[in-house]
Amino acid sequence: MMNKAGTPGDLAVDIQRYRERSEQMLDRYLRLEDPGTPRLLQAMRYSVLGGGKRLRPILVYCAGSALGASLQALDAPAAAVELIHAYSLVHDDLPAMDDDDLRRGRPTCHKAFDEGTAVLVGDALQALAFGLIAEDDSPGVSAEARLLGLRVLAQGIGTAGMAGGQAIDLEAVGRPLTLPELEKMHRSKTGALIRASVLLGAVTAQVGPGAEFQALSRFGAELGLAFQIQDDILDVTGDVATIGKQVGADAARDKPTYPSLLGLEQARARAAQARDNAIASLAPLGARAASLEALAHFVVDRSH
Repeated sequence: MMNKAGTPGDLAVDIQRYRERSEQMLDRYLRLEDPGTPRLLQAMRYSVLGGGKRLRPILVYCAGSALGASLQALDAPAAAVELIHAYSLVHDDLPAMDDDDLRRGRPTCHKAFDEGTAVLVGDALQALAFGLIAEDDSPGVSAEARLLGLRVLAQGIGTAGMAGGQAIDLEAVGRPLTLPELEKMHRSKTGALIRASVLLGAVTAQVGPGAEFQALSRFGAELGLAFQIQDDILDVTGDVATIGKQVGADAARDKPTYPSLLGLEQARARAAQARDNAIASLAPLGARAASLEALAHFVVDRSH
C-alpha cells in the first residue's frame, strides 16, 4: 500500500483500488439467479450498493495482500464481510433497534421498502455471505482455510461479537455505563467484525493459528475499537452531508458514547491510544505490516 517513503498518496490510491474492486464484486455477487422476488433483490442491491466506506473489504484485501494472497482469492471473503456489514446496518436501522430514517445519505431500507422486506434483506445477505466463502474455489485456498474463514466470520457476528454487542447497546439506552462496559460493547458490536475482516485476509493467505494470526487478531480488535470511538466523535462533530446519516442521534437517544463519558478531547486520545495499540501488535509481521499500519492511521484521521 505504501512505498519506501510511506507517502499518504500511495495509501489513497490503494484504498480506492480496493474499494472499486469490492464494488465490482458486490455487484457481481448480487446478480442472483433465484432472488426470491424481484423486490427482495432490489432491496438487497439498494442496501449494499448505495455507497459506503468499504473499510471491511479493504481490510481483507490489505491484510491478505500483505501476506501473499492474490486479489482473486480475496474477492469472496472481502465481499462476504461487506454483505454481513450491510445486513447489520439494515437490521440496526429498524424501528425495533435504532429506528433510523437515513443511511449513507438515503432513506434506510425499511423506509425505502418496508419493515418486513428489510428483515428479509438482512437474512438473505447473511446467508449469501456464508455461501460465498463456503463455495469459493479460488486456487491456493484450501478447504481448511475456507472452514476457518467461516468460523472466524461466525464468531465475529454471534453473541460474542456483533449480535451480542447490539444486545448490550439496546439494554444500555437511558442508563449509565462504566467505561469498561462501553468498551466491551464497542469491541463486540463493531470491533469484532473488523477483527474478522483482518483475519479473513490472513486465513485466505493460508495463515493459520499461531503468532502471526494472534498478532493480526489483536490488531483487528484494537483497530475496531479505534474505529468506533471515532464514529462516536463524528456523531458529535460531523454533519449529515459528510457522514451520510443524522448527527447527534446517539445523544438524542441517550446512548452512552466515549464523548459522553470522557468528553471530546479524552475520547480523541483514547482513539489514538487504540490505534497505537493496534500498530504495536503488528511487530511480528515486520515490514509486511506497513500497509496495515498506514490504514490504522487513516481510520482515526478520517472525517466520515
